[in-house]
Amino acid sequence: MRAGISALTHISQNTMSYTNTTLEPMGSSTADSMLEVSGLNVYYGESHILRGVDMTVHPGKMVCLIGRNGVGKTTLLKSIMGLLKPRSGTIALSGEPITLKTPDQRARLGIGYVPQGREVIPRLTVKENLILGLEALPKRKKSTEIPDEIFELFPVLKSMLWRMGGDLSGGQQQQLAIARALMGQPRLLVLDEPTEGIQPSIILEIEAAVRRIIETTGISVLLVEQHLHFVRQADWYYAMQKGGIVASGSTQELSNEVIQRFLAV
Repeated sequence: MRAGISALTHISQNTMSYTNTTLEPMGSSTADSMLEVSGLNVYYGESHILRGVDMTVHPGKMVCLIGRNGVGKTTLLKSIMGLLKPRSGTIALSGEPITLKTPDQRARLGIGYVPQGREVIPRLTVKENLILGLEALPKRKKSTEIPDEIFELFPVLKSMLWRMGGDLSGGQQQQLAIARALMGQPRLLVLDEPTEGIQPSIILEIEAAVRRIIETTGISVLLVEQHLHFVRQADWYYAMQKGGIVASGSTQELSNEVIQRFLAV
């Protein structure tokens, strides 16, 4: 049950609308930014983890957060989702302050979250895991039908609807976790290392699916990633070190120096 409750906080709502079981864009945000993080400071006890973090994700863009292990990337994503409470700073979604909102409220406002480790419910079928994503929708919009677009993005899921989530491979579970988040119709999709521990061929499939999601729905994507090819698919990057943002820019201008400093093992 605890895993199920946790998973519900990773689902979200409101850029794609289901009409006759299809996914359709509801239009771009009127705000200048989809996500705005300003001066965020987060502590674990008395340990200062995030230090004055500023970040912007624009509508319809993919932003990649890079950095070595332990620099605060996952902490930042958890803070954006409301799983950690900042000591100071603000977070806004499409201009609306959400710093004080709970994780489930943020999900219903339009943040879809796929955590590191995926958190697929192992004792539920693929279909049941997907339907779980509908919890982020207003009750009047809920339907047990799965849009065809989900299977167009991740064809492997269609043939596995009645298989238990725990029986899927790591790559299949990752595709299921992303599809589950999309069932909640997010405006912002947040992915924490979606290619971790996945074979190269599946990585390419996930990369292509994420780009297609952005192109066909107009949603924004924020991801933590170490795979260089995936990083270069993003429009913008932020590099973290010791809990702060120390570099940012267009991924087209990502230099070898930055790659060696923040991505090379």
